[in-house]
Amino acid sequence: MASETILVVDDSPTILKVVQLVLAKAGYEVLTASDGDEGLELAREHTPDLILLDFVMPKMNGYQVCQVLHNEEALAAIPVVLMSAKGDQVGDRFVKVMGIVDFITKPFSPEGITTMVGETLAKKRERTEEQAAAEALLPEPSEEELVSAADAQKEARQTALSTLRVALAERLRGAEGAPEQEAEAFEGWINKALTDTILELFLGELRANAPELAGATDAVLSGALAAVPLGGVLALLAEQLQTGVLTISRATAQIDLHFKKGNIDLATAAGMDDEFLLGRFVLKRGLMSEDDLGLFLKSRAGSSKLLGHQLAKLGYLAVDELKGALRDQTCELLYELLSWKEGRFVFRPAEQASPVAAEAALAISVQGALMEGFRRVDQWHLIAQNVDNVELIFVRNDDALGELGRGQLTRDELAVLELVNGKNTVKDIIRNSRMSSFDVSQVIHRLLSVRLLRRREQPVAV
Repeated sequence: MASETILVVDDSPTILKVVQLVLAKAGYEVLTASDGDEGLELAREHTPDLILLDFVMPKMNGYQVCQVLHNEEALAAIPVVLMSAKGDQVGDRFVKVMGIVDFITKPFSPEGITTMVGETLAKKRERTEEQAAAEALLPEPSEEELVSAADAQKEARQTALSTLRVALAERLRGAEGAPEQEAEAFEGWINKALTDTILELFLGELRANAPELAGATDAVLSGALAAVPLGGVLALLAEQLQTGVLTISRATAQIDLHFKKGNIDLATAAGMDDEFLLGRFVLKRGLMSEDDLGLFLKSRAGSSKLLGHQLAKLGYLAVDELKGALRDQTCELLYELLSWKEGRFVFRPAEQASPVAAEAALAISVQGALMEGFRRVDQWHLIAQNVDNVELIFVRNDDALGELGRGQLTRDELAVLELVNGKNTVKDIIRNSRMSSFDVSQVIHRLLSVRLLRRREQPVAV
């Protein structure tokens, strides 16, 4: 259509000229930019219908440009097609993240680029029409409907826990062949010893492997991570604007991703390492001192109430501060999930988001989270060449540090260096630095590359 505008961003004058001539001949209005900064300025000024973006450019690469586009509300919905040279690390897994809808490999024919543009714009028009129709059919729920949905979810949760307790009691009674009066004793013991919190630690695995035992038969999507990569599942739920809970479990760990209209409102977890606890993110943002947080945690020992809710209710954190920490925690949990190669997932749709997720309402874009998550996965492959075990111990090279000077290092690098003493393992450094395992491993990898650290040699047994 002559009214549709295409922005082409490439550092090659030849590519720009050829694509401009081909698309102008096809009836499109074409804008061109030779780098990411110029492309962003043109996008803000003209809001094009489609962006053709070079993958490798000076100043800003294609992914960095996509990240800026994604973070600006007026530009986030513009579809992007990446143009990459043969051999560039661009593939299907980056499609449908951060606005990237497809990619085309250079060199391409005039027919190829024209067809790609036409099909992409046709899909965009179709999605726009479908979304408008869906929004017209789904009015915003009333306050009474929200309350009713919250009550229904609470009742369903209690039903699931009750069903589990009864099933456990029957299993014990059947295994022991106990008389009726002892069966009642079993049930009483289970009710007293297995609290809701403890039982919920088990429900993720039960829901994934035995939904009938967990009292949940409403799963519409389930499978094994070894067969279906999680990135594809997340992209599907986002594309379909789904609302509900995606539960992912591996061994004793469970993470629930709470979706609302295709975005992630909150991640909750059980059985994860301490680095994923909310307190670490509160400290990282400087919202509380370590001593104050420690005293608060000690005062609430044994409480089943959510930490964040209590911190906000008692005035320790403002609502916006709590949301910032919850966002950090949710993103870290999601990045961790993308590294899981084993485990199971199950998605249960819902009319409304769960009450705890509705209160957080983080509205995290799956596309943006996948982009950062995939970047980390790629980075992990490099880091693992030097830091492949959390039990490794490193030693500082104080001579090299003296020559370089501490002023040349970042705050995180200095924090890690202070904890490297020839005794602390990587796991110890992660715990004591209040940094994530990814961040610590990345810093160690960087310090090894400039010879400020070396592995501690293990004594040879004789």
